[in-house]
Amino acid sequence: MMAAVKPKASQWSSKKTNARVWLYSALLTLQYGAQPLISKRFIGKEVIVTSSVLMCEIAKVICALIVMAKDGSLEKVYNEWTLVGALTASGLPAAIYALQNSLLQISYKNLDSLTFSILNQTKIIFTALFTYLILRQKQSIQQIGALFLLIVAAVLLSIGEGSRKGSRSGSSDQILFYGIIPVLVASLLSGLASALCQWASQVKKHSSYLMTVEMSFVGSLCLLISTSKSPDGEAIRRHGFLYGWTPLTLIPVLSNAFGGILVGLVTSHAGGVRKGFVIVSALIATALLQFVFEGKPPSFFCLVALPLVLCSISIYQKYPYQVKKKES
Repeated sequence: MMAAVKPKASQWSSKKTNARVWLYSALLTLQYGAQPLISKRFIGKEVIVTSSVLMCEIAKVICALIVMAKDGSLEKVYNEWTLVGALTASGLPAAIYALQNSLLQISYKNLDSLTFSILNQTKIIFTALFTYLILRQKQSIQQIGALFLLIVAAVLLSIGEGSRKGSRSGSSDQILFYGIIPVLVASLLSGLASALCQWASQVKKHSSYLMTVEMSFVGSLCLLISTSKSPDGEAIRRHGFLYGWTPLTLIPVLSNAFGGILVGLVTSHAGGVRKGFVIVSALIATALLQFVFEGKPPSFFCLVALPLVLCSISIYQKYPYQVKKKES
């Protein structure tokens, strides 16, 4: 009788985990989609970007510590925490993300928004590649097709966005070396960091909340070091850290921090590839929210991309990779 009960218990646990993943993914899609609108409305132009980013990292740390204290894992983490373990699990991905963000800033200044957005979508492929190389997580033929379908949808959304923002001009060498190459390297680094985070959470069983704390700390440290020579650092020294802030500025900061927590949960439970689906879905969510709250109708490209995203998510979920059974 016991043998018959175990599969049912396992199936129930799997369904519960799957439902939790869908909830985290839906919340993250909504947060990603709403963040541009929230930031535009509540963050003034005079607010120093570095100050808002650092406050967001502080908020993420506080939220993660509160959750760990509530679920009783904080004391265990405190007793088992080591510097080597933290650097291995979180230090390297955090440093990679910091480098990636710098490359994206360089690229964005030298590429038109359409080219930048399209090339930036290659991180979905790099994430799947590094997930296979590091975790040996294979994709079925149907899932590979779903990923390419998702990229097509992302390209369509990028075209729609690029047609609104216009383009930048520059020499061919400048575009290649300071535009195309940096964004492709940044996409590769994004895929690597995402796979490393998944490895730390799924293989090393590193808590996603602890990773949030550690990565926020390392990222903030890198940002603080950069302020010694950056324009933002000069602005902070001249006007003060909270220059241009109002109580409403905390709304997008806290929203972004909540999204950071959700990213860790989605990566931990579903992997970095699923996060790619969330990011592309969020582009559609942004367009729909703009229509609801600002009266801006979605572009033709957005309407075409919507069924493609839904189909890719359905296919990817329905046809997971199956290990072939050896013939006896």
